[in-house]
Amino acid sequence: MEENVKNSAMLARFVNFFWLWTFLGTGWAWFVPEHFTWFLGEIPGTELKWVPVGLGIIMLGMGMTLTFADFREVLIIPKWVVLGIIAQFLIMPLIGWGVATIFSLPAQFKLGIILVSCCPGGTASNVVTYLARGNLALSVMMTMCSTLLAIGLTPLLTKTYASAILKVDAWSMVVSMVMIVLLPIMVGLVLNSLAGKRLEAIKKGSPLVSVFVIVLIVAAVVGATKSNIQAHWQTLLPAVFIVHAFGFALGYLWGRVFGLKEKECRTFSIEVGMQNSGLGSQLAKTHFTLMAAAPCAISAFYHCMIGSFLASLWRRCARGEQPSEDC
Repeated sequence: MEENVKNSAMLARFVNFFWLWTFLGTGWAWFVPEHFTWFLGEIPGTELKWVPVGLGIIMLGMGMTLTFADFREVLIIPKWVVLGIIAQFLIMPLIGWGVATIFSLPAQFKLGIILVSCCPGGTASNVVTYLARGNLALSVMMTMCSTLLAIGLTPLLTKTYASAILKVDAWSMVVSMVMIVLLPIMVGLVLNSLAGKRLEAIKKGSPLVSVFVIVLIVAAVVGATKSNIQAHWQTLLPAVFIVHAFGFALGYLWGRVFGLKEKECRTFSIEVGMQNSGLGSQLAKTHFTLMAAAPCAISAFYHCMIGSFLASLWRRCARGEQPSEDC
């Protein structure tokens, strides 16, 4: 029993350092790209590609943490969840479009910025919310709901905001979202309902696998697009940073405007500011170009850094006062 507790604690600590693994993986890929770019190819002996399979595994793991009762849970706090989803798909796409319009960047980079801004919240947001002493249940619900709604909203919003840059085939993106997101989550949900307790070991290891896969995706894209990033880093890096900085700030203010407490405001900030960059990278690579995936990879780096900084700040703030009160 004690050994299981220790193992769980070690896994939790490893996942909590998601920002560090992203930083190290990105740096490693920058200097030795070939150590990671293989992940953008096919699994040997098959026609399957590593990235969509990896994302499918992440979504399968998410599905195995859900129950049909979780969907009923959303009805208990519909106001918060609905406000959060509106913030997710209203604030970030607008910011992404605005930044892509203002900054002088190649069309594919602009497209990538808009695409990642239209993606749902990432699974790492749940970890950061926990560290920030936010409302973890609300964070999980927002991630779950935004991921499912993104099957239709991400292609639609990308087409809406990026139509002036490039022709976007929204329907093919919907098909990709169904295959990568919906089907694995539903399979995981069914498995959990049929064999709940027998999946405990897999559930505990799922966050670790998620971190590993996302770091591989981000590092692979950075390594493969190194030359393009080098050519435009003066504008690309500030542009992506601004997207996330405004996302975190406006997400927090959104909660304040609607009179939510500190814990919920923190949760909104993190859920709005942190996107599923791995999904964005795959969609960009599949439906556009690898160059369009570069902003998505940089996005993962930035939102992990900003989210971790805010979590540390809010966690220290919460030590002296009740977590639900203002600092």
